[in-house]
Amino acid sequence: MRSNAKDRALRERAAQVIPGGMYGHQSTILMPEGFPQFFTQAEGTRISDADGNTYIDFMCAFGPNLLGYQHPEIMTAIQRQQTQIDTSTGPSPLIVDLAEAMVDMISHADWAMFCKNGSDATTMALMISRAHRDKRKVLVATNAYHGSLPWSTPRPGGVLAEDRAHLIYFDYNDPQALTDAVKQAGNDLAGIFATPFRHDTFTDQTLPDAEYAHTARRLADEHDALLVVDDVRAGFRMARDCSWETIGVRPDLSAWGKVLGNGQPISALLGNNRAREAASRIFVTGSYWFSAVPMAAALETVRIIRETDYLDHIQKIGALFRNGLVEQAKGFGFDLRHTGPETLPMVLFDDDPDFRLGYAFCAAALKRGVYLSPYHNMFINAAMTEADIAETLEATGAAFEEIKQNRDSIQPSQLLMAMAEQKRPTTMRQ
Repeated sequence: MRSNAKDRALRERAAQVIPGGMYGHQSTILMPEGFPQFFTQAEGTRISDADGNTYIDFMCAFGPNLLGYQHPEIMTAIQRQQTQIDTSTGPSPLIVDLAEAMVDMISHADWAMFCKNGSDATTMALMISRAHRDKRKVLVATNAYHGSLPWSTPRPGGVLAEDRAHLIYFDYNDPQALTDAVKQAGNDLAGIFATPFRHDTFTDQTLPDAEYAHTARRLADEHDALLVVDDVRAGFRMARDCSWETIGVRPDLSAWGKVLGNGQPISALLGNNRAREAASRIFVTGSYWFSAVPMAAALETVRIIRETDYLDHIQKIGALFRNGLVEQAKGFGFDLRHTGPETLPMVLFDDDPDFRLGYAFCAAALKRGVYLSPYHNMFINAAMTEADIAETLEATGAAFEEIKQNRDSIQPSQLLMAMAEQKRPTTMRQ
């Protein structure tokens, strides 16, 4: 029987000293009852909670775990660098090594800047786009997530309409909607933001249409604006290059994060020479942006990405997971939508507008040692094996059987429904 006594006690303590008990995307407020909030160990593709329960982890820290928790070669690089220098009065030479490695790997890049979070990188892209020709309007897809700062956060608390006064929204994958948004910007168009694929929460994932992507590139060129691909979430899980290279479109700027240090805190903004002068005119910095240990981890991560078959492996593992899950669902009489890239799977049930089936399914899988999400895309990491997928499918098979037997008594998640159906005014949209 799975215990959660220590997790409950930690939640009670946290409620006294942390607003809301926990905050941000790693809060379990939207997760099914019984999902652990606190974890004490991670290795490979498994995580252990405060009570010692271990799970095959399909969230990968919401993306940063690309090659496996505690990857031995990356840990060796981290430990070696810790004995030399980390955060100091100036950066170590590793910042030059890492910039050269990224420029060498990413086709559109001529330069690199490093920071800590995806939000840092996308906001730098926003600033550079505006500095490029001293224009203001920036186009973003409706409900696309580009970080948690006021211009992009999905929740309106503490955000002013003025924070988003110069954002114009369009429908993802719709060339005409994008064209109309450019017309709305007029002579004040600074940049166009795009995600590698549509990866909104609570809904199916949609791969980019080539016409849409090429339209974005053409419109940016025609209006001397910058095209930005936000690769923070999908970077290196779709390609060893910028994700839009898969459809033949090169941006001016690309934002990177999550996987770059395989869990170490480092993100990056890469750009071409067209954007170099504007990048030199903005002022951005952070006390820990130049730390050497995360850069050592990133250099080793990039080396492994460059030299191994990790991408082929996670694509194969992702396909095994997708095919097995869809086949199981049919066998138990459920219609399952498994969308997006195989390496970033999104799993939703048909005829489940209140998420009761997805919610119950993930709760049932958790009891059997598999950590899934009912509303967010998941992630495949290179530490996953075929044996892990077999173990996962054994757990999900039992979970399908459980929800089939209890289907009439399953209750919806009211909070999850409220989040999925939340309507925001245009000026406050994500």
